[in-house]
Amino acid sequence: MNGRATDLAVVGGGLAGGLSALAVHRAHPEMRIALFDTGETLGGNHRWSWFSSDLDRAGAELLSPFRQTEWKRGYDVAFPGHERTLGTGYRSLASRDFDAALRRALPPEAIHTRSRVARLSRDGVTLESGEHVAARVVVDCREFEPSAHLRGGWQVFMGRHLRTRGPHGRTRPIVMDARVRQHDAYRFVYSLPLGADEIFVEDTYYTDSPLLDREALSQRIDRYCAAMGWQGETIGSETGVLPVITGGDLAAYHASLGEPGIVRSGARAGFTHPLTSYTLPFAVANALELARHARLPGDELATLFEQRARDHWRATRFYRRLGRMLFDAARPEERYRVFERFYRLREPLIERFYAGRSSTADRLRILSGKPPVAVSAAVRALLGKGSPLVHERSQ
Repeated sequence: MNGRATDLAVVGGGLAGGLSALAVHRAHPEMRIALFDTGETLGGNHRWSWFSSDLDRAGAELLSPFRQTEWKRGYDVAFPGHERTLGTGYRSLASRDFDAALRRALPPEAIHTRSRVARLSRDGVTLESGEHVAARVVVDCREFEPSAHLRGGWQVFMGRHLRTRGPHGRTRPIVMDARVRQHDAYRFVYSLPLGADEIFVEDTYYTDSPLLDREALSQRIDRYCAAMGWQGETIGSETGVLPVITGGDLAAYHASLGEPGIVRSGARAGFTHPLTSYTLPFAVANALELARHARLPGDELATLFEQRARDHWRATRFYRRLGRMLFDAARPEERYRVFERFYRLREPLIERFYAGRSSTADRLRILSGKPPVAVSAAVRALLGKGSPLVHERSQ
């Protein structure tokens, strides 16, 4: 850094942070931006996917610089008692392409990888080296912070990128295949055909514990791929543990994150879909909102995003209640029935659900009919508090 004050310091180079830096730079190329991340590349080792109906035109345009894989012919789901093909388009973005596009789009001096931040304050960022980077606006886009102020469960997953020995035969993604053994959780396998001989296979669990048993999950992926006839070479992998937020005290959680006057976005600020743990539509919307108001003083921007977080919390209350019933009313081995029933509903309702835009009529329809859990158990779950999201992640 050359000592000149930075207009915008973004801490965390994942989805929320990278898109925030990109959106502000595109809207205000004269602004000096600094994007800090601890890793060697931006975005870490992840794959983000979304439905084409999740984004409006402005959101899709923001993502246009990134190389994406797209499936225009829809996707499949499969459960023990129900299989279906849905027509909604699906897209996916790998973190290596996220990093490459940001490096093309942002000024080289804006990107600071391998940079560990020791402290954030409203007037700048202090690195572990002791260097202080003065900034008019500081944006915290780091990862979710486990907290006793929030309640819920966990989404644990392991993904494998496979190059098959021959064509694998898939033309559409399988977004949920729950025909697998449930292993004391809601388990499904997610498969993305990335090419004629490349496929990404992810084993996912809605579970009460954040423990990630790498050996067990790897063996289960082996068995699934063998059953599907997919054999070949592993060319990439990823693991993750995400919160599934079912309740809590958002104000207390935000207060625990640090001093006021800092803009907070991404999963750390609660901008996720409480039930699916999707973040991309909200990261896109927040990045565009930040760009629209980037000239405001830092305190005003922080207040604006604090209000956005409260509005998001209120708007997603329905999904937290569904999550509470999933974790606290359904037996782990029976949780798949909740999603099996959901995927019998009309496709527009499903689209709005994943985008976090369910209407009142959608909510009534989801709750109508014979419930997939006992009514008494659902009532107890809604009246209960749930488990605190404070567990340590496994290594």
